[in-house]
Amino acid sequence: MHSRFQRLLGSNGFSIGLELPLDNDWSSDGQRLRTAENRPFGVPDLKQHAAMARLADTSGFRALWVRDVPVYDPNFGDAAQVFEAFSYLGYLAGITDNIMLGTAAVVLPLRQPWLTLKAANSVDELSDGRLLLGVASGDRPMEYPLFGVDYAQRGEIFRDTVELLRSQGEGRLPEGARLLPERDQAVPLLVAGLGQQSPAWIGQHMDGWLAYPGTPDEHRRRVGLWREVGGDKPYISFIHLDLQANPYAPIRRVRFGGSCGRLALIDELQALRDAGVQHVGLHMRRSERPVAEVIEEIAEHVLPMFH
Repeated sequence: MHSRFQRLLGSNGFSIGLELPLDNDWSSDGQRLRTAENRPFGVPDLKQHAAMARLADTSGFRALWVRDVPVYDPNFGDAAQVFEAFSYLGYLAGITDNIMLGTAAVVLPLRQPWLTLKAANSVDELSDGRLLLGVASGDRPMEYPLFGVDYAQRGEIFRDTVELLRSQGEGRLPEGARLLPERDQAVPLLVAGLGQQSPAWIGQHMDGWLAYPGTPDEHRRRVGLWREVGGDKPYISFIHLDLQANPYAPIRRVRFGGSCGRLALIDELQALRDAGVQHVGLHMRRSERPVAEVIEEIAEHVLPMFH
């Protein structure tokens, strides 16, 4: 396994991270604030984003995950963390020290491949080797004509860009030319979905899988399929979490996650680990409690159970 995954997963082979933005704009209070500030649905409040990233780093979470949403589409209704992914990761690299920085996931067909390689290498250099590069083929048809990309060709573009990222452009530059900064080892690649490829191709060419949220039983089936094509490569997923103040509150499942107290959260994380999930990113936008308060409770009572 790549040393970077060993750092992410730790000695127990399981770890917990956070998905940005660290805002609860999908909660009842968040919706009221969003309406008062005249923000469209899905556009988070970012006034505390730097402080929240530092809190995640110092609290012992293993990764911060950013999504790549080039254009806010009201029909899609989610602006993710708003900032351009690589620019934001460069910023996060400068204000954090230990936490891994992951993309979940960069839409390769919408980006110029050589600049994608340069951006990834730049973030990796600036973060002292903390980048985990999640990639995807994209799923929002509105963006493709805007970027001048043929939607039907996204699978082919995805494959070509993966090859470039893997090879670091070796043998493809004019004589004497170099793409700086250079990295001794290519950044590990994780895929969200299948990138319009066959499972066998994904298992051969990718270093890990970013799986969509699901129940432990759903993940058990998916992990089985991943092991068939990907062997022991990491399997990573996410949970939409509303952590209740009552630690004994049972889990009430919602789409992509649940509302529960910390004891039920521990049980859910243990069940996911037992199902074969190796890293879980917590998504806080449904949180009815202040996100900083939730992060601190999880850091005190949950992370020591797993890290």
